[in-house]
Amino acid sequence: MDPNRLNGKNILITGAARGMGAANAESFAAQGANVCIGDLDGDEAQKMAEKINAAGNGKAIAVTMDVTLRQDNSAAVAATVEAFGSINVGLFNAGLNKPRFFMDIDEDNWDMIMNVNTKAMWLGMQETARQMIAQGAGGKIVNTASIASRQGYDNVAPYCASKWAVVSLTQSAARDLAKHDITVTGFAPGVVATEMWEEVDRDLMAIGASERPGQAMEEFSTAILKGRVAQPADITGTTTFLASADSDYMTGQIVMIDGGMTLI
Repeated sequence: MDPNRLNGKNILITGAARGMGAANAESFAAQGANVCIGDLDGDEAQKMAEKINAAGNGKAIAVTMDVTLRQDNSAAVAATVEAFGSINVGLFNAGLNKPRFFMDIDEDNWDMIMNVNTKAMWLGMQETARQMIAQGAGGKIVNTASIASRQGYDNVAPYCASKWAVVSLTQSAARDLAKHDITVTGFAPGVVATEMWEEVDRDLMAIGASERPGQAMEEFSTAILKGRVAQPADITGTTTFLASADSDYMTGQIVMIDGGMTLI
Protein backbone atom coordinates (compact mmCIF):
# COMPACT_ATOMS: atom_id res chain seq x y z
CA MET A 1 0.00 0.00 0.00
CA ASP A 2 1.06 3.56 -0.67
CA PRO A 3 2.74 5.03 2.45
CA ASN A 4 1.67 8.48 1.24
CA ARG A 5 -1.97 7.59 0.64
CA LEU A 6 -3.19 10.46 2.82
CA ASN A 7 -0.95 13.02 1.12
CA GLY A 8 -2.84 16.27 0.65
CA LYS A 9 -5.96 15.12 2.48
CA ASN A 10 -7.52 17.72 4.78
CA ILE A 11 -8.82 16.04 7.93
CA LEU A 12 -10.77 17.24 10.98
CA ILE A 13 -10.33 15.10 14.10
CA THR A 14 -12.31 15.71 17.27
CA GLY A 15 -10.94 14.81 20.69
CA ALA A 16 -7.49 14.97 19.14
CA ALA A 17 -5.41 16.58 21.90
CA ARG A 18 -4.62 13.24 23.50
CA GLY A 19 -5.13 9.48 23.31
CA MET A 20 -6.33 7.85 20.11
CA GLY A 21 -7.24 11.20 18.57
CA ALA A 22 -3.72 12.52 18.98
CA ALA A 23 -2.21 9.27 17.70
CA ASN A 24 -4.36 9.50 14.59
CA ALA A 25 -3.48 13.15 14.04
CA GLU A 26 0.24 12.41 14.22
CA SER A 27 -0.04 9.35 12.02
CA PHE A 28 -2.14 11.08 9.38
CA ALA A 29 0.20 14.07 9.26
CA ALA A 30 3.21 11.77 8.95
CA GLN A 31 1.54 10.44 5.80
CA GLY A 32 1.16 13.93 4.36
CA ALA A 33 -2.29 14.92 5.58
CA ASN A 34 -3.24 18.34 6.89
CA VAL A 35 -5.09 18.00 10.19
CA CYS A 36 -7.34 20.19 12.30
CA ILE A 37 -6.98 19.25 15.98
CA GLY A 38 -10.36 19.84 17.59
CA ASP A 39 -10.61 19.56 21.35
CA LEU A 40 -12.26 21.13 24.40
CA ASP A 41 -8.76 21.61 25.83
CA GLY A 42 -7.51 24.29 23.47
CA ASP A 43 -4.07 24.56 25.06
CA GLU A 44 -3.34 20.86 24.61
CA ALA A 45 -4.76 20.95 21.10
CA GLN A 46 -2.37 23.77 20.25
CA LYS A 47 0.58 21.84 21.68
CA MET A 48 -0.31 18.86 19.52
CA ALA A 49 -0.59 21.05 16.42
CA GLU A 50 2.81 22.59 17.17
CA LYS A 51 4.33 19.12 17.61
CA ILE A 52 2.98 18.01 14.25
CA ASN A 53 4.15 21.17 12.49
CA ALA A 54 7.61 20.80 14.00
CA ALA A 55 7.84 17.28 12.52
CA GLY A 56 7.60 18.86 9.08
CA ASN A 57 5.25 16.46 7.31
CA GLY A 58 1.62 17.50 7.00
CA LYS A 59 0.36 20.75 8.50
CA ALA A 60 -1.80 21.17 11.58
CA ILE A 61 -4.04 23.76 13.18
CA ALA A 62 -5.84 23.68 16.52
CA VAL A 63 -9.44 24.58 17.27
CA THR A 64 -11.00 24.84 20.72
CA MET A 65 -14.44 23.28 20.49
CA ASP A 66 -17.27 21.91 22.58
CA VAL A 67 -18.35 19.01 20.39
CA THR A 68 -21.88 19.08 21.84
CA LEU A 69 -22.54 22.49 20.24
CA ARG A 70 -23.54 22.74 16.60
CA GLN A 71 -21.87 26.13 16.20
CA ASP A 72 -18.55 24.74 17.40
CA ASN A 73 -18.71 21.86 14.93
CA SER A 74 -19.56 24.27 12.14
CA ALA A 75 -16.70 26.55 13.18
CA ALA A 76 -14.23 23.64 13.22
CA VAL A 77 -15.23 22.65 9.69
CA ALA A 78 -14.91 26.27 8.58
CA ALA A 79 -11.47 26.58 10.18
CA THR A 80 -10.32 23.43 8.37
CA VAL A 81 -11.52 24.80 5.03
CA GLU A 82 -10.02 28.24 5.67
CA ALA A 83 -6.63 26.77 6.58
CA PHE A 84 -6.39 24.04 3.95
CA GLY A 85 -8.92 24.89 1.21
CA SER A 86 -11.37 22.01 1.74
CA ILE A 87 -12.26 19.12 4.03
CA ASN A 88 -11.89 15.55 2.79
CA VAL A 89 -12.21 13.49 5.98
CA GLY A 90 -13.96 13.92 9.31
CA LEU A 91 -12.87 11.60 12.12
CA PHE A 92 -15.24 11.89 15.05
CA ASN A 93 -13.35 10.58 18.03
CA ALA A 94 -14.32 12.73 21.02
CA GLY A 95 -15.83 10.64 23.79
CA LEU A 96 -16.04 10.03 27.51
CA ASN A 97 -17.16 7.47 30.03
CA LYS A 98 -18.21 7.73 33.67
CA PRO A 99 -18.90 4.30 35.18
CA ARG A 100 -21.96 3.74 37.36
CA PHE A 101 -23.73 0.52 38.19
CA PHE A 102 -27.02 0.28 36.32
CA MET A 103 -29.23 1.13 39.29
CA ASP A 104 -27.05 4.14 40.17
CA ILE A 105 -27.30 5.89 36.79
CA ASP A 106 -29.02 9.26 37.00
CA GLU A 107 -30.10 11.76 34.37
CA ASP A 108 -26.93 13.81 34.64
CA ASN A 109 -24.70 10.79 34.03
CA TRP A 110 -26.86 9.61 31.12
CA ASP A 111 -27.13 13.02 29.46
CA MET A 112 -23.43 13.84 29.78
CA ILE A 113 -22.32 10.61 28.11
CA MET A 114 -24.98 10.58 25.41
CA ASN A 115 -24.35 14.24 24.56
CA VAL A 116 -20.61 13.79 24.03
CA ASN A 117 -20.56 10.31 22.51
CA THR A 118 -23.71 10.42 20.37
CA LYS A 119 -25.21 13.88 19.90
CA ALA A 120 -21.79 15.41 19.22
CA MET A 121 -21.00 12.77 16.60
CA TRP A 122 -24.33 13.41 14.84
CA LEU A 123 -23.64 17.16 14.81
CA GLY A 124 -20.08 16.72 13.54
CA MET A 125 -21.19 14.35 10.80
CA GLN A 126 -23.92 16.72 9.64
CA GLU A 127 -21.76 19.84 9.55
CA THR A 128 -18.90 18.04 7.81
CA ALA A 129 -21.23 16.44 5.27
CA ARG A 130 -22.79 19.83 4.45
CA GLN A 131 -19.37 21.13 3.48
CA MET A 132 -18.47 18.00 1.55
CA ILE A 133 -21.74 18.20 -0.39
CA ALA A 134 -21.07 21.85 -1.19
CA GLN A 135 -17.59 20.96 -2.44
CA GLY A 136 -19.09 18.31 -4.73
CA ALA A 137 -16.13 15.94 -4.54
CA GLY A 138 -17.32 13.36 -2.01
CA GLY A 139 -15.46 12.57 1.18
CA LYS A 140 -15.09 10.23 4.11
CA ILE A 141 -16.57 10.23 7.60
CA VAL A 142 -15.01 7.91 10.18
CA ASN A 143 -16.58 7.34 13.59
CA THR A 144 -15.13 5.93 16.80
CA ALA A 145 -17.31 3.13 18.17
CA SER A 146 -16.22 0.53 20.75
CA ILE A 147 -16.51 -3.11 21.73
CA ALA A 148 -19.22 -1.64 23.98
CA SER A 149 -21.25 -1.19 20.80
CA ARG A 150 -21.56 -5.00 20.63
CA GLN A 151 -22.30 -5.92 24.25
CA GLY A 152 -23.81 -4.28 27.31
CA TYR A 153 -21.83 -4.11 30.55
CA ASP A 154 -23.29 -3.69 34.02
CA ASN A 155 -21.30 -0.64 35.12
CA VAL A 156 -21.14 1.42 31.90
CA ALA A 157 -24.66 1.16 30.47
CA PRO A 158 -24.89 4.75 29.13
CA TYR A 159 -21.52 4.34 27.43
CA CYS A 160 -22.67 1.10 25.81
CA ALA A 161 -25.92 2.72 24.69
CA SER A 162 -24.04 5.66 23.23
CA LYS A 163 -21.71 3.41 21.24
CA TRP A 164 -24.56 1.23 19.95
CA ALA A 165 -26.04 4.52 18.74
CA VAL A 166 -22.79 5.30 16.92
CA VAL A 167 -23.24 2.11 14.89
CA SER A 168 -26.81 3.09 13.99
CA LEU A 169 -25.82 6.65 13.07
CA THR A 170 -23.00 5.32 10.91
CA GLN A 171 -25.37 3.06 9.00
CA SER A 172 -28.06 5.73 8.64
CA ALA A 173 -25.63 8.36 7.40
CA ALA A 174 -24.01 5.90 5.01
CA ARG A 175 -27.38 5.25 3.37
CA ASP A 176 -28.25 8.92 3.05
CA LEU A 177 -24.84 10.25 1.96
CA ALA A 178 -23.93 7.57 -0.59
CA LYS A 179 -25.56 9.63 -3.35
CA HIS A 180 -23.02 12.37 -2.60
CA ASP A 181 -20.08 9.93 -2.81
CA ILE A 182 -19.50 10.30 0.94
CA THR A 183 -18.61 7.07 2.71
CA VAL A 184 -19.37 6.65 6.42
CA THR A 185 -17.53 3.99 8.39
CA GLY A 186 -16.29 3.41 11.90
CA PHE A 187 -13.91 1.40 14.01
CA ALA A 188 -14.47 -0.32 17.33
CA PRO A 189 -11.45 -0.47 19.65
CA GLY A 190 -11.28 -2.70 22.68
CA VAL A 191 -9.05 -1.88 25.64
CA VAL A 192 -6.66 0.91 24.62
CA ALA A 193 -4.06 2.31 27.02
CA THR A 194 -5.09 5.97 26.98
CA GLU A 195 -5.80 8.69 29.51
CA MET A 196 -9.51 7.87 29.33
CA TRP A 197 -8.88 4.32 30.51
CA GLU A 198 -6.86 5.71 33.43
CA GLU A 199 -9.85 7.86 34.39
CA VAL A 200 -12.23 4.93 34.02
CA ASP A 201 -9.93 2.83 36.19
CA ARG A 202 -10.14 5.42 38.97
CA ASP A 203 -13.91 5.67 38.59
CA LEU A 204 -14.33 1.90 38.82
CA MET A 205 -12.39 1.87 42.07
CA ALA A 206 -14.55 4.72 43.36
CA ILE A 207 -17.77 2.74 42.79
CA GLY A 208 -16.30 -0.45 44.24
CA ALA A 209 -16.02 -2.36 40.97
CA SER A 210 -12.28 -2.87 41.52
CA GLU A 211 -9.92 -2.61 44.46
CA ARG A 212 -6.58 -1.43 43.10
CA PRO A 213 -5.16 0.60 40.20
CA GLY A 214 -4.97 -1.39 37.00
CA GLN A 215 -7.16 -4.23 38.24
CA ALA A 216 -10.10 -3.39 35.99
CA MET A 217 -7.97 -3.24 32.87
CA GLU A 218 -6.22 -6.50 33.76
CA GLU A 219 -9.48 -8.35 34.34
CA PHE A 220 -11.20 -6.89 31.30
CA SER A 221 -8.21 -7.79 29.14
CA THR A 222 -8.11 -11.49 29.92
CA ALA A 223 -10.27 -12.22 26.86
CA ILE A 224 -7.92 -10.48 24.40
CA LEU A 225 -6.61 -13.16 22.06
CA LYS A 226 -3.55 -11.06 21.22
CA GLY A 227 -2.58 -11.23 24.88
CA ARG A 228 -2.15 -7.51 25.56
CA VAL A 229 -4.06 -4.24 25.62
CA ALA A 230 -3.80 -1.97 22.60
CA GLN A 231 -1.65 1.10 22.35
CA PRO A 232 -3.03 4.07 20.38
CA ALA A 233 -0.57 3.31 17.57
CA ASP A 234 -2.23 -0.09 17.13
CA ILE A 235 -5.34 1.70 15.89
CA THR A 236 -3.86 4.01 13.27
CA GLY A 237 -3.39 1.43 10.52
CA THR A 238 -7.12 0.77 10.48
CA THR A 239 -8.07 4.44 10.62
CA THR A 240 -5.62 5.23 7.81
CA PHE A 241 -7.34 2.58 5.68
CA LEU A 242 -10.77 4.04 6.46
CA ALA A 243 -9.61 7.60 5.70
CA SER A 244 -7.87 6.70 2.44
CA ALA A 245 -8.92 5.71 -1.06
CA ASP A 246 -8.14 2.10 -0.11
CA SER A 247 -11.60 1.91 1.52
CA ASP A 248 -13.55 3.62 -1.27
CA TYR A 249 -15.84 0.61 -1.74
CA MET A 250 -16.65 0.34 1.97
CA THR A 251 -19.46 2.22 3.68
CA GLY A 252 -21.83 1.66 6.58
CA GLN A 253 -19.41 -0.76 8.25
CA ILE A 254 -17.77 -0.87 11.67
CA VAL A 255 -14.32 -2.50 11.81
CA MET A 256 -13.57 -4.32 15.06
CA ILE A 257 -9.99 -3.67 16.21
CA ASP A 258 -9.89 -5.19 19.69
CA GLY A 259 -7.18 -7.82 19.58
CA GLY A 260 -9.79 -10.57 19.26
CA MET A 261 -11.94 -9.77 22.31
CA THR A 262 -15.20 -9.86 20.38
CA LEU A 263 -15.66 -12.46 17.67
CA ILE A 264 -18.82 -11.67 15.68
